[in-house]
Amino acid sequence: MSDREGRACGPAPDEVLEAIGTTDDERTTCRELAAFLFRTLCEAVAVDLTDGGRAERVAVAGAASLLRPPAPGGGPAVRAVDEGHPLRSWTLRPGRAPVHGLSVPLSRQGASYGTLLVARTGRAFDDREAAAVHFAARVAAVHVRHARRLAAGEELALKLQRALVADPGRPHPNLLIAGRYRPVGPSTLVGGDWFETVRLHFGRTLLVVGDVMGHGLDAAVDMNVYRSTLREVASTELAPHRVLRRLDALVAEDEARRPATCLLVRVDPARGVALCASAGHLPPAVFAADGAGRLLDVPVGPPLGTGLGGYEAVAHPLAAEETLLLYTDGLVEHRGEDIDASLARLTALRLPRGASVDEAADAVVEGLDARRAEDDVAVLAARIRSRGPRP
Repeated sequence: MSDREGRACGPAPDEVLEAIGTTDDERTTCRELAAFLFRTLCEAVAVDLTDGGRAERVAVAGAASLLRPPAPGGGPAVRAVDEGHPLRSWTLRPGRAPVHGLSVPLSRQGASYGTLLVARTGRAFDDREAAAVHFAARVAAVHVRHARRLAAGEELALKLQRALVADPGRPHPNLLIAGRYRPVGPSTLVGGDWFETVRLHFGRTLLVVGDVMGHGLDAAVDMNVYRSTLREVASTELAPHRVLRRLDALVAEDEARRPATCLLVRVDPARGVALCASAGHLPPAVFAADGAGRLLDVPVGPPLGTGLGGYEAVAHPLAAEETLLLYTDGLVEHRGEDIDASLARLTALRLPRGASVDEAADAVVEGLDARRAEDDVAVLAARIRSRGPRP
C-alpha cells in the first residue's frame, strides 16, 4: 500500500508546516508544496504563480499530463465547478480512469499569488483531503507573501543605496573622479558601502569611502546619516583626522547607529599631496603611470561610532600621472583568505598604460572580478587633472 493510499485523511498540519516554507525564496516554497502533496495525496501537482497579470508554472510533481498548462493572463489552469472544490470528473482518454482534481487559489488576506492544481485518477478527494490541500495552499501563500515583501524591501534598499552612491558629490574641477558600486547579488540584502567627494577651498577635494556594518534597509539608512553628517563636518575645512574625530563623537551619541569604517583622503592638486586618515578601513592604493600598484601606509584608528577617537593623518605625495584608489573590503576580501594576500592581489593588478580614470576604475573592478564578490563593492578612483603648458 502506497503512502498516499495509507493516509486517505490527508497529512497532519504539523507535517505541512515543517515541509513547506523552509527558505525565503517563493519558487522554492512552490516546489516544496508540489513535492509534499505529491508525496502524500496526489498523482500530479502543479503550482502557477502570477505576477503582473502573467501566470507561470513554477513547480510540477508527478504525472504532469493530468494537468493542463497555465492559462494566459493568470486565470485558473483548469475549470473548477466552484473555486477550491473538486473538479468535474473527466476521462483523459477513452478506456482510462476518470481524473479528479482541485484548483485552489494561493491567496492571503485578499491578495492572490497564483493557483495550486492537484489531480489523481480513481477515487475523488474527500472533504478531509480537500481541507488538507487548502491548508497546504494557505501555508504556501503566507511564505510567498513573505518572500515578496522581503524582495520588495531589498529592492527599496538597493534603489536607495544606488541613488546615494550614483553621484560622487562635486569634486574640484582640477580632480578627475570615477566611482563604481557593485551589490553582492540580486537576492542578497544591500549593505552600507558608500563613497563621497567634498569640494573644499584652495582647489582641494576630500575623498571619502565608507562601509556601515550589516546589511538591509537599516544599514542603507545609517549610511545616509554618516554621509550627510560627514558633509557638514567636512565643510568646516578640518584636517581628515579631525573630521573623523568629530564624526565619531557625533555618531557615538546615538546608540542605535551602527558602527562604520571610513577612509578620508584630502587631495591637494596644487601641492601634489594626499593627506589620509582611516577609521578601521583598508588602506588606499596608488597606481603609477605604467600601471604598477602599491598601498599607502595609513595609521588605522577604531571604526566610527565607538566614541574612542584616536585618529591620525599622514601625507603622501601624489603625482598627476598617478591614480589614487579608495575601496571597500568587498573588492579584495575572500572568506578564509588572509587580508595580506587579498591586498596583494590588488597591488598585483596592472592597469592599462594611458588608461583614463574611468577605464582605471573599470579595470580594477573587472580585474578583481567584483561581480563575484562576497560582499558589496564600492570603488572611488581619482587623478589630478593634468594641466598642459599654455600655447
